[in-house]
Amino acid sequence: MNLVNLESVSHSYGPKPLLKDVSLGIEAGDRIGVVGRNGGGKTTLISVIAGDLKPNSGRVTHNRGLHVGTLSQGDDLDPARSVADIVLGGRAEHEWAGDAGVREILANLLGDIDLTAPARSLSGGERRRTALARLLIGEHDLIILDEPTNHLDIEAIDWLARHLSARKTALLVVTHDRWFLDAVSTRTWEVVDGAVERYEGGYAAYVLAKAERARIAAASEARRQNLMRKEIAWLRRGPPARTSKPKFRIDAAQALIADEPPVRESVELVKFAAARLGRTVYDLEDVTLHAGGPGQGPLVLDHCTWQFGPGDRIGLIGVNGSGKSSLLRLLADTVQPDSGKIVRGKTVRLAHLSQELAELDPTRRVLETVEEIRKFVQVGKKEWTASQLLERLGFKGEAQWKVVGDLSGGERRRLQLLRLLMDDPNVLLLDEPTNDLDIETLNELEDLLDGWPGTLILVSHDRYFLERVADRCVALLGDGRLSMLPGGVDEYLQRRASGGALSARAASVSGTGTGSGAGAASATAPAAEPGLSAKEERELRKELSRLERQLDKLGAREAKLHDSMAGAAADYGRLAELDAELKAVHAEKDTVEAEWLEVAERLGE
Repeated sequence: MNLVNLESVSHSYGPKPLLKDVSLGIEAGDRIGVVGRNGGGKTTLISVIAGDLKPNSGRVTHNRGLHVGTLSQGDDLDPARSVADIVLGGRAEHEWAGDAGVREILANLLGDIDLTAPARSLSGGERRRTALARLLIGEHDLIILDEPTNHLDIEAIDWLARHLSARKTALLVVTHDRWFLDAVSTRTWEVVDGAVERYEGGYAAYVLAKAERARIAAASEARRQNLMRKEIAWLRRGPPARTSKPKFRIDAAQALIADEPPVRESVELVKFAAARLGRTVYDLEDVTLHAGGPGQGPLVLDHCTWQFGPGDRIGLIGVNGSGKSSLLRLLADTVQPDSGKIVRGKTVRLAHLSQELAELDPTRRVLETVEEIRKFVQVGKKEWTASQLLERLGFKGEAQWKVVGDLSGGERRRLQLLRLLMDDPNVLLLDEPTNDLDIETLNELEDLLDGWPGTLILVSHDRYFLERVADRCVALLGDGRLSMLPGGVDEYLQRRASGGALSARAASVSGTGTGSGAGAASATAPAAEPGLSAKEERELRKELSRLERQLDKLGAREAKLHDSMAGAAADYGRLAELDAELKAVHAEKDTVEAEWLEVAERLGE
């Protein structure tokens, strides 16, 4: 059944048409993800579909009696009404308490919010979750969501994806969260140059289909083709679930990546990072940290001993309020621990992108603001000018001469990140760097970070970006420890669902990972057994970290050998050589894993 129909719809603000003669329809049960550049017309399209915006020309038809529910980027919450009244429509508790669906929505979106509190007391994120809960509890034929994952942590995003997938309601969603797109969408619309290009499948299918169209037409420029190839290589080499949704043959697309190297030369980057940083980056020794200062606020670390080494690329995961930002501030030396010691390498050159935007001179031009840091910077093997980097992160042409005071919040964030990179750091602390970035800019940022040599510690609720950029994942689970996650985000969600951290012995030494570094031996980091002195414990933890990095390197070598074997399928002589080399890597890996387990045993893990 057709729910909404657009016929020859056009709309513009000023001289630039955002929609140009667009005709499309939404059927009952459709699950559509909308992608495109910021400012390209995505919000205009969904506003026209929802009936909130009358187009300049064309016709929009809604099925009679259609119930549309919309989550916009703003909200209309009455500041005087309570959360319960807003979400539940004034229903008494006995009317909704027996509804398991309502209880589930409240528990997963509003579990930490006082339902009797007035809306005026809520933070921006709490208002957003309240509006989303109100929408989901209602009955609708079509749900339209504009950036629904904003202000949600990884756990809530995972729940929302499962909840929406289980509903029979038609869905139209605008989001830059690529994992979420893949989880909920069966079709993808790309808004580009006033048109709406349609693709079957979620984000992975969209990338593959778009690459196939480009291959057939042979019309894409070299830069965009290279980025697309890297993106496909990541998708094809990632977990099998990433490519299970496309409903078309992908053999032709495979030709694009037949000779494509891994997205990162991990071993080479680690060597380069070690040359820049030496052996020590951060050593945490018996550190205790509270989020609000000594003894104040939630406990983040409790007598924790840990080491971050050269070339580590770590994704830091935890619920909102678990202390992720506090840990980054600790490493940045802007807060001090309650107790314990932090050893920072003498050669550490730090750049910290926090969630607070630093003050910029509002009268300066964008390019001037970057060039005052440095006009050229070396990223990996390539030198970039300030203008080239600005273009890569979305400041193209005349946009580089805009006045800083006229920039949006997302543009200011990109500018701050560029200024940090231009300062040529060897340690990057990134706290939610993807906020307000569109997918094309995210691709550029990922590609840039692929060639950046140094230690990277990343906090992000964007699961795709986290798995794409980080080699290993570490979680703050509320127990005062840093817990290694061999299974990446999937393992984190499993641990949270089972009530917290698994025992370290239950964490397997894995040869594969979901964004956590192939071959990374990982476990939680509890206190050592009583028989060890503090010095012995420090040495053992350093040894454990060294073995983990060695396993990372072996995992990267193993992955390269698998790729080489796939390319040499018809050359039996070469295949035999590669197979022998792979067996040697497996044997070495088994030996290192045994050493890791022995050290972990001594630490009482």
